[in-house]
Amino acid sequence: MPTVTVAEMVAAAGEPIYAVLNNMSAFPQFMKNVQSVTIIERGEGYTHSRWVVKLQGATFSWTERDDFFPDAGRIAYHQIEGDLKTFEGYWQLEPDLDKTRVILETTFEFGMPMLAGLLNPVAKLALRENARAMIRAIGEQVARPL
Repeated sequence: MPTVTVAEMVAAAGEPIYAVLNNMSAFPQFMKNVQSVTIIERGEGYTHSRWVVKLQGATFSWTERDDFFPDAGRIAYHQIEGDLKTFEGYWQLEPDLDKTRVILETTFEFGMPMLAGLLNPVAKLALRENARAMIRAIGEQVARPL
């Protein structure tokens, strides 16, 4: 299964970044490719969220479980149901002096082995570009004055 890992430095401490990540339903307000995120269920340390995202002109939708580990600066996710056979990964925050390295890793599988050679490279590029845009949008959010 292909994996895409993107790491970007954000000029902020981990706590405000984690607060933005923790509020996924607000992502469509400042991330252009995220059309909607709906929290379906919220429990102790987890949510189930429904996502609709547009990548390279194609719309993908899925429901995922998000597990929150604030003390570790981590949010893990995996698809419960949706357009792909596999879609999972994590957000990880790593402090670095007065900045934070924000890592977004995604592993995916289309479930069409015959087309994997054609689809995977395009999907990896689209996911990498989208991950970078998401991290930069989060950085812009934490830089905004209240």
